[in-house]
Amino acid sequence: MRLLSFLKQWRSTAKEALDQGSIFVKFLCLLHVTDRYLVSSTHVYGPSMLPTLNLTGDVILAEHVSHRFGKVELGDVVLVRSPRDPRKMVTKRVLGLEGHRVTFSADPLVDDGSVSVVVPKGHVWIQGDNLYASTDSRYFGPVPYGLIQGKALLRVWPPDSFGRLR
Repeated sequence: MRLLSFLKQWRSTAKEALDQGSIFVKFLCLLHVTDRYLVSSTHVYGPSMLPTLNLTGDVILAEHVSHRFGKVELGDVVLVRSPRDPRKMVTKRVLGLEGHRVTFSADPLVDDGSVSVVVPKGHVWIQGDNLYASTDSRYFGPVPYGLIQGKALLRVWPPDSFGRLR
């Protein structure tokens, strides 16, 4: 009898633990889907987006839906998988969409000469806000639309700079 009572109690405890584990796993799945496909926070640092983003690093909130439906517009700040190093993510501003003619200074430090390019179909032209310290489309050309991973919505850190990115 004691063994039967023990087994019933153990079964009840095991079932409760499995139920709680199942809820935890479901929560983690929801967290993953939200972070990967809906909205996530990203730490952005470096000089390329000065003065829009700080050199020492800002935390931005990025959404991962609109670019999948072709809703990227001129002036949007986007997260892009680096064409040079696919393990890295870069944050840049969209300055040209497919079919647009973009004119830029090839090297603003050296000369005033400008170059003009037409952005091919399925690509965007991205540049950092700091022309003197940004590796962007001026160096690696138009970026395939498929490399866009998200669109920046808000700066959430530091608190005194909280708000929309313009």
